[in-house]
Amino acid sequence: MQGEYSVSLKDMIEALKLENCTPDVDINDIMITQNEVNRPALQLAGYFDYFDSSRIQIIGHVEHTYMQQKGMEHSVAMMERIMAGSEDKGQPPCIVYCREIWVEDEIVALANKYRVPLLRSRKATSPFMAELIRWLGAELAPRCSVHGVLVDIYGEGVLIMGESGIGKSEVALELIHRGHRLVSDDVVEIKRVSDNSLIGSSPDITRHFIELRGIGIIDAKALFGVESVKDWQEIDLVIKLEEFNKEQEYDRLGLEEQYIEFLDSKVVCHSIPIRPGRNVAIICESAAVNHRQKKMGYNAAVELYNRVTNNLAEKRKNNK
Repeated sequence: MQGEYSVSLKDMIEALKLENCTPDVDINDIMITQNEVNRPALQLAGYFDYFDSSRIQIIGHVEHTYMQQKGMEHSVAMMERIMAGSEDKGQPPCIVYCREIWVEDEIVALANKYRVPLLRSRKATSPFMAELIRWLGAELAPRCSVHGVLVDIYGEGVLIMGESGIGKSEVALELIHRGHRLVSDDVVEIKRVSDNSLIGSSPDITRHFIELRGIGIIDAKALFGVESVKDWQEIDLVIKLEEFNKEQEYDRLGLEEQYIEFLDSKVVCHSIPIRPGRNVAIICESAAVNHRQKKMGYNAAVELYNRVTNNLAEKRKNNK
């Protein structure tokens, strides 16, 4: 998935609170496409086979003391090869010095020559790399958009889907009244931040707004307060609302889970038939709590099945 998405270096500097040691280098057009980083220890020793110059380069205490021992002439020569990059991979988007390590004037001059930004962080190398990789993983994650409503119900991210006009927004409004939090209405942007984790959020332009047919647009944050909204939520469960069909068989026990797939990741999915008089908000609450119970190891359907099986076995035993 690498290379499909990008994030600006300027955003990274602001998010991680980095100091720019090369203000003369224009950073506005520099984009980061790799969610992996590199500590150029072997490169500083002169080994450039398999060197991926398109990654962010991290200089820590070990690399800095090694360059000090080898001398400025060797350090400048190796750093020049790093900054020059390669024809197929290009130049590094930036080089980050951790622990507020002082950057020598010769290295700064070299960075200005090759137009590679030099940045500096106060954090130790390992914690900074962990934070940077996590941030890049979220910003460069594969993503898609789906039509639906995402609500945080008792800490479980419930994505409510269904045909237009079936009542998804009305269900979300009732859930907000019941103390739950809205993440997104109408369009949900989904990111796969790991193999088992999908994060849903709202487009900036529609954040906190709900469309109600016959009323129009309402601002959930302004009407119900900041405790009624949330910027993002991991998607744990999908509920599909559909018109009740007498000819269709619906799952009444729930012994076998049904799934829906987003970005090659599976999420548990329930199909809920809509009929007059059904309180869908309460059904969504119950589904969220039941899903949490299953994650904690308790499955009501399995418990009922075991009780019935044991009861039948006991009756057979008594009849013999």
